[in-house]
Amino acid sequence: MAPLRITPTREEELALLARVREHAGEDALIAGVDEVGRGALAGPVSVGIALIGAGTSDDFPVGLRDSKQLSAAARTRLAPLCRQWAVDVAVGHAGPDVVDREGIMAALRHAAANALSTLIAAGHRPLAVLLDGNVNWWTDASLFVAAPLLPDLPVLTKVKGDASCAVIAAASVAAKVERDALMVTLDAQHPGYDWARNKGYASPTHIAALRELGASPQHRVSWRLPGLSQSELSHLEPSQAGHIEPGGSQPEPSQLQLSHKEDE
Repeated sequence: MAPLRITPTREEELALLARVREHAGEDALIAGVDEVGRGALAGPVSVGIALIGAGTSDDFPVGLRDSKQLSAAARTRLAPLCRQWAVDVAVGHAGPDVVDREGIMAALRHAAANALSTLIAAGHRPLAVLLDGNVNWWTDASLFVAAPLLPDLPVLTKVKGDASCAVIAAASVAAKVERDALMVTLDAQHPGYDWARNKGYASPTHIAALRELGASPQHRVSWRLPGLSQSELSHLEPSQAGHIEPGGSQPEPSQLQLSHKEDE
């Protein structure tokens, strides 16, 4: 039996937007946020942020789904349509050096900070966040030793939000398309691992290449990489060669103190 395909709706995002507008006015924006690349062995972890407001059409792009449910061709077709539909969309990245140094959860926050800086530079400041999953990595300080400070905004987590919420699905598609393109570029720079096809995940060809070639500067060497023995992993050090330049510069903390009115 084929897996159930969930069609996203705007119910959750419109309810959150209505609450925010009661306190912040008609021009308030909220963000849908999703990540891709969390479980990859190589390459960056990427975070997409899509913004909506009162003027955002109810007619989101036809065929929009969680990016994992879409073919590469469908994602490529939908990505520019999502950017047209939303108020703004940005994607940020955190390279394997960040993952190795600070851990995957902190890397998510680095990637989100990079995406957010792009939105802020364009004059778009979200006042609440609809976050895919069940973990609030946006504001929960207990998850991190050190990570960029993100705005202390109201955050609503939504399990499978990338499948059920249109704005999160839009962020998911944008992040997936941008990260996939980056992995194709990295494949040309570090040939042999088949990243153009496996996008850095643990495919048979990727694992075989790790056995033959060892780890590249784009691998997350703090992880237990399949195909490498523990002794081979023990002498590997995170490398600045694994740094991924973000789409925008990381905002200073002062730039990230976005004002918002608390719920009464």
